[in-house]
Amino acid sequence: MDGLNEARLFHREQRSKYLRGTRLHWAHWCVVFLSIILTISAWYISDQQVHQRSQEKFTRESGQVIEFVRERMALYENALWGGVAFMDANDGNVTYDDWFSYASSLRIEKVFPGINGLGVIYNLEASELEAFLEQQREAQPNFALHPQHSQPEYWPITYIEPEGPNKRAVGLDVAFEASRYSAINKARDSGKAQITAPIALVQDAMDTPGFLFYTPFYRNGAKPGSLSERHREIVGVTYAPFTMYRLMEGILDRRKRQVLVKIADQDQPLFDDIVNAREEEINQDPDPMFQHRAEVEIYGRSWTFDIETDLSFRESVANSQPVFILIGGLVIDGLLFGFFVYLTQGNRRALSYAEELTVALDSLKEQSVRLEKSNADLEQFTYVASHDLKAPLNSIKQIVGWLEEDCQEVLPEESKKHLELLHTRCTRMMKLLTDLLEYARVDRREYSDEPIILKDLTRDILFLLGVEDRFTCEVPEDPILIPRSVFDVVLRNLISNAIKHHHDDHGKIVIRSEIGENGRFFYVEDDGPGIPDDLHAKALEMFQTLKPRDQVEGSGMGLALVKKLLEYHGGYLSLETGRKAGTCIVIFWPRI
Repeated sequence: MDGLNEARLFHREQRSKYLRGTRLHWAHWCVVFLSIILTISAWYISDQQVHQRSQEKFTRESGQVIEFVRERMALYENALWGGVAFMDANDGNVTYDDWFSYASSLRIEKVFPGINGLGVIYNLEASELEAFLEQQREAQPNFALHPQHSQPEYWPITYIEPEGPNKRAVGLDVAFEASRYSAINKARDSGKAQITAPIALVQDAMDTPGFLFYTPFYRNGAKPGSLSERHREIVGVTYAPFTMYRLMEGILDRRKRQVLVKIADQDQPLFDDIVNAREEEINQDPDPMFQHRAEVEIYGRSWTFDIETDLSFRESVANSQPVFILIGGLVIDGLLFGFFVYLTQGNRRALSYAEELTVALDSLKEQSVRLEKSNADLEQFTYVASHDLKAPLNSIKQIVGWLEEDCQEVLPEESKKHLELLHTRCTRMMKLLTDLLEYARVDRREYSDEPIILKDLTRDILFLLGVEDRFTCEVPEDPILIPRSVFDVVLRNLISNAIKHHHDDHGKIVIRSEIGENGRFFYVEDDGPGIPDDLHAKALEMFQTLKPRDQVEGSGMGLALVKKLLEYHGGYLSLETGRKAGTCIVIFWPRI
């Protein structure tokens, strides 16, 4: 009666244990939660890298826009200073024909795209005006100054090439208007190139924004050092008129960029892609991805550049990789959760089946049969769990690989180390699951003896491990009769273990074989650091390594797997004690 009560008590305890197995454990939820965190982290990192690459591209394009404007304006400045050099070479006395010949030689329209012309403006006192007009009318009979103004000096546009499209500007006295007059005085006073505030050119029928570009020249080619000298020695300026939209067409081809540009001078609009471009070229993005404003000093004026991305930029940087990573990760998370649910349902089925057996069986013997069946079912579940976990784990490993490949150039070094650590942990988990499967299948197979040559077998093992050029193996050449497949697993694990735990990148392994009374002994000896005697028992346990996981890769199952294989065949494994260096593993294989 006491035995029956003990059996019933044991049954109730086992049933309570299995009932707990029919519910999702906190560990299951932790795994699912961490997997979701990993998915979201991978998606976030990928999305941030895509965003960063897009921002870097925009920064390059916006910087190029400003740099192109600077470079082109410098080119025009060089042309104007070339005109100053021409004037200096002729002591400032250049005729209409002289300037025509010089300007024609420059091929202005081809060499300086976007410029309206290249001309000369002389500075005159009131006493010099009549003589100047008589001199100019010899080559230009209709030459006259316009419009009238109240300034004490005159700055008439004397020559301009090409003259045809700029004819209305010939004779224009730029002292009549504040912006033109202020800029030309600044050029004279500083001796440097200067542009005007936004103006409408008299030769531009559309009255679009433009400006004048001045460079001063002085008597006898001098470069006066003081303000009073510059006032006294000024002869005039070479100048170039610009309409802003023509200038920008010459600098920035709308078809070759993916940003829209606005330029203003102290809130006065100079250029706007949306206003000046043809309708089919605008391609404006209602919600630009990036915008940038820059204040740039341009020859005495401050230009404000407002740059934003257009639709073609959005299309060029579109990248669906973060979405794929997110969807793929969530699918894997769902599969992992479903797998855990499947396991709990399997436990429910096992429990239900066990209860049915309990009802049918009353005796202790029948309960023993039920328990054996339940243990077998749990062992099967362990096998299925180890096998099926490899698929989602492999997918996680692939995602980590994709992140390493796509973000190699932009990830910080610390993030690269984290990804490398995650990759290493996934590899270790795959190795653990593989060893678990091998461990679970040990007593499910039948093996038969066959002749093998140890030397050939060890040579193949070293080749597969990729260490044949660093590790040597001394082994007898005589053939032996033994189950090849299982002995290959035993020998491969022992050799791999010796190499992984070796303190050098090269070494020597010696294998000896002796025939005993009831079987054969094998001795696998290495010249590594050895295992202390007090750690021999720990080394033979499952999931145990004598060094940290990040120093030695492995599942910790190598010797445990070998031990189980030997025990299944009636043999055993032991470690030789009392050694000062190196490790010697002794295995006994019984005679069948």
